[in-house]
Amino acid sequence: MKWSMRLGTIAGIGVYVHATFLLILLWVGFLHYAQDHTLIQAMHGLFFVLVIFGVVVLHELGHALTARKFGIQTKDIILFPIGGVARLERMPEDPLQEFLVAIAGPAVNVVLATALFAVVWPLWGGAAFLEVAALGQGNILVNLFWVNIFLAVFNMLPAFPMDGGRVLRALLAIRLEYLQATQIAATIGQGMAIFLGFVGLFLNPLLIFIALFVWMGASSEASMVQMKTALGGIPLTRAMITDFQTLHPEDPLQRAVDHVIAGFQHDFPVMDDQGRVVGVLLRADLFKALSEQGEDAPVREAMHTEFETADPTEMLENAFMRLQNCECYTVPVLRGGQLVGLLTMENLGEFMMVQSALREARPRLFRR
Repeated sequence: MKWSMRLGTIAGIGVYVHATFLLILLWVGFLHYAQDHTLIQAMHGLFFVLVIFGVVVLHELGHALTARKFGIQTKDIILFPIGGVARLERMPEDPLQEFLVAIAGPAVNVVLATALFAVVWPLWGGAAFLEVAALGQGNILVNLFWVNIFLAVFNMLPAFPMDGGRVLRALLAIRLEYLQATQIAATIGQGMAIFLGFVGLFLNPLLIFIALFVWMGASSEASMVQMKTALGGIPLTRAMITDFQTLHPEDPLQRAVDHVIAGFQHDFPVMDDQGRVVGVLLRADLFKALSEQGEDAPVREAMHTEFETADPTEMLENAFMRLQNCECYTVPVLRGGQLVGLLTMENLGEFMMVQSALREARPRLFRR
């Protein structure tokens, strides 16, 4: 993912930190330095923040390793200022499996909180749990106990994209269709977002930000599942582009510019002299190469040589999920190694709009 730096690998899963994570480190360091004007105090605050995000990594590993048991791989784990994200290849379609994957993260926090409780109680007694201090201050084990309790409770809120939203959807999907279960869970999540935003107006502006995050997450999940469901059982050939331009690796970038200006196409398959697809030139990379190398630079300097392909016998539902996961925008469709079409997120969206218009038109036609 852009703006992310690799920290390492755990259980075969790459762990990345987003550049914006530095903002929270600077903020916490400044707050603690402003209190006592000592570097040691600032370092204590920063250390505790790093420990918290270590707990977040363990939370996300709970999701990832549980998903692995069901044959679902995790592309990576990314740390953001507001938490972490384990990017699974896909969510399980079986309700029980989705429930177990979703509950695994909060379960890790419950286990950690239980272990910390077992350590703190014999040493300092129950009164120690009432002495909650600022980040990096007070008893670090007590603070970590409350951090894990907070993460477990917060993530179990019944709203996407939190784990609780997926748990709720999984429980509903036992009795209802997956799409209907998603719509109900998304509606409940949006209701919670409204409540959090209202409370935030009076108590804490941060709740307004969380409410916006929850609202967008619920809308996004509902839209994605609706599209996935609508594309089920439809062959890829119904939606792929068959009228397109191609490029040669040695063509100048100006040729791609001419095609962009003259038509609708933004991304281009790149074919060699034998008619094999050897790359894909994306619009963003075209413009970047133009600004850095000029219009006479060859296409091979800007094209991607690693790219996804699709078979015309695939179903649109599977192709849509692959487009979502690969972040590649355009997928060449090959039959026996020969290029027969292109599939893009844009033409998938247009296909969905056509299908929606046709569904609305059918009842009116039957009434005539």
